[in-house]
Amino acid sequence: MKIIDTKINDLYIFHPEPIKDNRGFFSEVFTQRELDSIGHTKPILQVNHTRNVDSGTLRGMHFQHPPEAEVKIIKCIKGAIFDVAVDIRKDSPTLLQWHGEILSEENMTMLYIPEGFAHGFQTLEPNTEVIYFTTNYYSPEHIGGIRYNDSKLGIKWPVEITELSERDKTNSLIDDDFMGV
Repeated sequence: MKIIDTKINDLYIFHPEPIKDNRGFFSEVFTQRELDSIGHTKPILQVNHTRNVDSGTLRGMHFQHPPEAEVKIIKCIKGAIFDVAVDIRKDSPTLLQWHGEILSEENMTMLYIPEGFAHGFQTLEPNTEVIYFTTNYYSPEHIGGIRYNDSKLGIKWPVEITELSERDKTNSLIDDDFMGV
């Protein structure tokens, strides 16, 4: 596994190195040893799986407020997504900066998103499936969101948005007093 730094502290790209032969491949998703190497200490408590029928479907930008904040490890297992993490940590030198990464069945790349980030993705192919590992249970009382098209973020989604939930359409815009979560 190669672990690659991004321009945002504590946000990592995981790139597995599969063993391939005529049968297909074998690859570890991640190991505790690799998580230890980046200072990750919390156990994975939940694994989520989503299927998205149409290309252009957008889900996000979601997060959980403390004390239920969570680390996420995102992996696309079928198709491809443009995955985005936005730093919303209080006192972070990269507050409101975002990183986008193409995760796909082919490249097997994953994104490690620490606590204090909003997360979302857009499907680039039909019938795309994503799994993500989290360090906390889903807590509806602590759910938060930022509007996917907030001009303060300037996220460049790669394709036309074809599907978007009502909740994601109405997530809050970032106001001038936003200091992080």
